[in-house]
Amino acid sequence: MRTDQILPRLERVFARLDREPERPAHLQTPQMSRHRVVLLGATLAFYLAIVVAVLTTSWLVRMDWQVMFFRPYEQWPQLHAFLDYLVVLGQRGPTAVMVAAWLGWRSWRQHTLRPLITLGVALLLLNITVGAVKLGLGRLGPHYATQIGSAELFAGGDIFPSGHTANAVVTWGILAYLASTVVTRRVLSVVSAVVSLSVGATTVYLGTHWVSDVLLGWSAGLLVLLALPWFEPLIAHAEAYVFAVRARLRSLVEAGRVPEPLTGVLVPLLSAGGKWRLQRPARPSVAVPSEPAAPPAAVPVAALAAAALPATAGHYPAARPAGHLAPRPHLVRSERPPATPVGSRRPAHADRTPARGTVTRPAAGG
Repeated sequence: MRTDQILPRLERVFARLDREPERPAHLQTPQMSRHRVVLLGATLAFYLAIVVAVLTTSWLVRMDWQVMFFRPYEQWPQLHAFLDYLVVLGQRGPTAVMVAAWLGWRSWRQHTLRPLITLGVALLLLNITVGAVKLGLGRLGPHYATQIGSAELFAGGDIFPSGHTANAVVTWGILAYLASTVVTRRVLSVVSAVVSLSVGATTVYLGTHWVSDVLLGWSAGLLVLLALPWFEPLIAHAEAYVFAVRARLRSLVEAGRVPEPLTGVLVPLLSAGGKWRLQRPARPSVAVPSEPAAPPAAVPVAALAAAALPATAGHYPAARPAGHLAPRPHLVRSERPPATPVGSRRPAHADRTPARGTVTRPAAGG
């Protein structure tokens, strides 16, 4: 897509944001209430219990092996094609793009960057927490297990907890977290719960994760969503910083302290619905000298050349008389004196004498 097509769209987005710089009053930021703290503590206890159960090779690990030997993808092969597409709802790339597009539209409608920044913070927390546990425990998946009944820990794997499941909880749950009404929040909470449960069960069906992986993935994603209110001050600070940088760029462009090629890119981004336009300083007008009128026949050419030069002393040398332009009678070709000997194209050399015995050859032939 060409740049001249992208810039007008971005200009319309920022124009919408500038119509109402503050967030609407009906949008309430979630607070860390006592109910949320209790849920966070219970989820954290469940998370730690699963980790301890896997580390001690308890009944949970035995259940993992039983489900693996059951092979659900062989018991119900007719569901395999459909579930191959359903599991995509838990992949980080496609889901992040879809949810970011929706939240971008929300940012444009609600005149705030909070939805997009909240999504970025949630995904950052998810990658840090889940990635650290994956690399730290190093568990192998069912398809790469080496010893029956073993927890397959510290073997260089990255399967515990399930990244698909945790990502489905966060990316779809963030829609309910950012809902502006109670009814919308409840509906989106149910939808995100169904999607995350389906994605987790699908990974077990396909044999890519243990059951304990999915349980820990649900807990990891829910912990991120429950802890987001603690990061609301950081989100507000990031939003204020973005608009402060934008105001700073405006001042630099108006002061003419930005290079001209960069100014052509920044002006469409920073201008907002006619509220701000670049105040370019007026350029000094340069007088274009008009062409001199046709000289009369009686005025000499040397006088015209001297008059066309500027009158500032020291910039140009004085005009010299053009003696070769003096009028003289015009001679016809028969009256001109011969400049070279007849039959020769080169001028005669007086200091050269013809050698003796030299035979003059004809000009052509032979």
